[in-house]
Amino acid sequence: MPSPIRTDIPARLDALPWSRWHTKIVVALGITWVLDGLEVTLAGAVGAALKDPRALHLTDSQVGFSATCYLLGAVFGALIFGYFTDLYGRKKLFFLTLAVYVAATAATAFSWSPASYFLFRAITGAGIGGEYAAINSAIDELIPARLRGQVDLTINATFWIGSALGSGATIFLLNPALLPVSLGWRIAFAIGAILGCGILFLRRAVPESPRWLVIHGHAEEANAILDNIATQATESAIGDPHPDKEPCAVTVIHPRQRTPLSEIARTMFVDHRRRSILGLVLMAAQAFFYNAIFFTYALVLSRFYHVPAARVSVYIFPFAAGNVLGPVLLGRLFDSVGRKPMIVATYAISGILLAITGFLFAHGMLTALTQSIAWTVIFFTASCAASSAYLTVSEVFPLETRALAISAFYASGTLIGGVAAPVFFGYLIGTGSRTNLLYGYLAGAALMLIAAATEAILGVKAERQSLESIAAPLSSRSA
Repeated sequence: MPSPIRTDIPARLDALPWSRWHTKIVVALGITWVLDGLEVTLAGAVGAALKDPRALHLTDSQVGFSATCYLLGAVFGALIFGYFTDLYGRKKLFFLTLAVYVAATAATAFSWSPASYFLFRAITGAGIGGEYAAINSAIDELIPARLRGQVDLTINATFWIGSALGSGATIFLLNPALLPVSLGWRIAFAIGAILGCGILFLRRAVPESPRWLVIHGHAEEANAILDNIATQATESAIGDPHPDKEPCAVTVIHPRQRTPLSEIARTMFVDHRRRSILGLVLMAAQAFFYNAIFFTYALVLSRFYHVPAARVSVYIFPFAAGNVLGPVLLGRLFDSVGRKPMIVATYAISGILLAITGFLFAHGMLTALTQSIAWTVIFFTASCAASSAYLTVSEVFPLETRALAISAFYASGTLIGGVAAPVFFGYLIGTGSRTNLLYGYLAGAALMLIAAATEAILGVKAERQSLESIAAPLSSRSA
């Protein structure tokens, strides 16, 4: 059995000043969410083009099935790559998952049949799903504890920058007056692959997590990496170069090469059962809430407000702006005011605003413009709520299970919100009844209020706390 390791690496990482090095790492890793937003938006926008005989000649049901393929790929990719991230390390996996995404997206651009398109969409989803686990765990383990909340929330919000970019790109790429129908959709997917290649280059500078290395018995390598990080952080510090004057706490680690699935299951569903319930409720509520609106906003605008299909993409820009600005402006409150009060507030306010907007919609008191403004206001807070769900599941479980925990709750939320919400709301919109759609909005609002209540009861005080104090590593003994 390997000898125990006494280490102050977690405390030293948390004591580092914010620096240009941290900014570089956040950009290299966090840009994944921009890719995801771009990917989802492009795939949705090219659906109509793919039905053209000069493209892949898909039917409406096949366009919907391609979205399901992407979704299922993301779920399985998250679970499989999440387990391997905990087993083989953050760095190996965030290179592998991005490489899978790049290869599959490039292949999508060369799809020659519906079957090949479905296959490549599923593999693309697997790459993105795996990215969530590898990236969230790596970022949380490298970012100082006092800033982890606002950094995580801001990074998650960049999904909507990608969404806005995708909407803007499709205005030109899918315009038959500028590009042939047979070519524009292929270029759209090729753009994603090209951007992914650039990110692969950026990630060369990102080190393995020193926390993960210590757990697996590589203390010398972990200390060498941390010494290099500390030098760069001190030289490029932004603000106080010595923000934490407290002595560095020491943790005793009993190194291990792997954590059995039985121990992972016991940790998540027995030892931390309350946290698992909390994570599932937060993820499922925000996923249903988000996908109910995002995947049907075009149908609502065209069906009830008669907005031409060619102009629907324009309405994504204010919607995306609200989603980005919320975490950017409110994110720091999650570290100062605290996780629990802010999560309760953002979930509850989002649910209440959606219920009010639903009543106004049902009584015909909104126009396409005011409906979009209402959605923008709602998602200013809902974006914080959704991002805080990812933040919660990434910081309340031990390091040995962190990536798999992120994957499990991401997969659960994706299945519940990604499958149930669009189908349910698509049916309600199809009835043509504003009253029926109101019931759907009230269901989404109720889920958010339930999530707020669950956070109030089961929430964890994680602000400004080290990951090890929130959930001690399974291999650790405090000293």
